[in-house]
Amino acid sequence: MFVDHVRVHLRSGDGGAGAVSFVKEGRRPQGRPAGGSGGRGGRVVIAADRNMASLQIYRRHPHMAAVSGAHGSADLRHGRRGDDLIVPVPLGTSVFDHESRLIADLVQHGQQVEVLPGGRGGRGNASLASPKNRAPAFCEQGEYGIAAWLTLEMKLVADAALIGFPNAGKSTFLSRVTAARPKIGDYPFTTLEPNLGLVVIGDREVVLADVPGLIEGAAEGRGLGHEFLRHCERARVLVVLLDPSPLQTVTPGEQYEILCRELEEHDARLASRPKVVAVNKKDLRLPDMASEALREAVPDVMEISAVTGEGVGKFLYRIAEAVDRTRKGEAEGEGYVLHRPLRTTYTVDRVAETWVVEGRSVERAIALNDLTIAEAAGLVARRLTRLGVDEALRRAGAEPGDEVRIGAHTFEFKEPEDDRE
Repeated sequence: MFVDHVRVHLRSGDGGAGAVSFVKEGRRPQGRPAGGSGGRGGRVVIAADRNMASLQIYRRHPHMAAVSGAHGSADLRHGRRGDDLIVPVPLGTSVFDHESRLIADLVQHGQQVEVLPGGRGGRGNASLASPKNRAPAFCEQGEYGIAAWLTLEMKLVADAALIGFPNAGKSTFLSRVTAARPKIGDYPFTTLEPNLGLVVIGDREVVLADVPGLIEGAAEGRGLGHEFLRHCERARVLVVLLDPSPLQTVTPGEQYEILCRELEEHDARLASRPKVVAVNKKDLRLPDMASEALREAVPDVMEISAVTGEGVGKFLYRIAEAVDRTRKGEAEGEGYVLHRPLRTTYTVDRVAETWVVEGRSVERAIALNDLTIAEAAGLVARRLTRLGVDEALRRAGAEPGDEVRIGAHTFEFKEPEDDRE
């Protein structure tokens, strides 16, 4: 089964917690701090991989998580960093966040984007020692990883896309000129998923994509609509096969007009894409296969038979020449990763009689294992002051004595002390 659109739930690894430990020394009653730091949690990275053909595996297994970092321990033993989660996707995959905003477009093998950072490891008491507190009896907790739903959408990366009405003979053509073996039948919508094939023409190679049949209104979602129109977007050349048989209710000329209109309505750039056009099923020997109106619109339209192979060789050379011209005239597709401005690190809101401060930075600032220790509480207060939380609360209207909640902890708002960590 070909799957080109999935939602996946990804989670980065938690950071390991720091440790509190001391090494007894001669003149130090408490000893030297020797608690190791926790390891950072694994990241979540999405990477383009030429060995991936579709997104089918993620339809069955949409939930994935990176490895968490290990905790620190005594004797300055730091925790191991968690392994990253690498999510391989086919070339031509676009990545969207939970708000359907595009994050990256991955088209080259090895191209990747980090979508979720790992949780930061907590520092042990050895790393927290300072001139003010040479033997801290506290450490930092590890930071939790981030979980999110993302959408992966694949668009085939092909040199040429075969388009036409249902039952126009596209799959028959693909099976004749490549080793691909798509489903073939004498009824409409035989092809329900795109197929790729490689055709060798002299010393040239061309990748052909057989796109399921399009009908009038496809750009608005009729038939298979947008599900497969997007697979034409990356093709350098559009190979249009027209069907003159009685199975169709409109003439080849009208089919061509409808197909061009649907492509333009889906994406205006497709209207100017190079096209190679042929009327298929020449073996039927029907009169007036290519009407005068069609020849006026497409002077070089050809007549071929995908069943008998008549005219197919010459048609393939015409496709290869169009692909070569397009390759020379365009830069190699590089894909891209969008870098967004950093959001505000925290927010301040009034909920009932309590000021609620939320954000990863403030949660990180208070993530100590024991806030009942005076030195730990003082460190937290200084961190929050440096982040500007006191000033933000003051601007919002907070007064000394007001209750402030950060995560699971509740504090009393006081004027900050001018002190250093």
